Amino acid sequence: MRHKMKKYKIGNNPDHRKHLLANLAKSMISHEKIKTTHTKTKALRPYIEKLVTLAKKDTIANRQQVFKKVQDRDLVKKLFTELGPKFKERNGGYTRILKLADGRVGDNAKMAVISFVD
Repeated sequence: MRHKMKKYKIGNNPDHRKHLLANLAKSMISHEKIKTTHTKTKALRPYIEKLVTLAKKDTIANRQQVFKKVQDRDLVKKLFTELGPKFKERNGGYTRILKLADGRVGDNAKMAVISFVD
């Protein structure tokens, strides 16, 4: 039974889920908007919002914590120079999930778009 299990099953093991969320976060930071399955967007939202919260305060410790998750210096730089100051006055709710009407062509999975709030 899955009582009080709050993680989304978007892979077959925890290591796969961790790497999948990191790759989705990289795409989200670089493109600022991605299209993927609805379950993956719901799993990505808290992950990316914690990174943006860290990016609001530009310290070396915060940069190290974000780099530990993202593993790309250019994306860390973009997060701290563009996205962090953009959401300086906002207390959470940095992302928006929009459900798409049509399912994916191959397996009819529910699709959604996750993007940063303007």
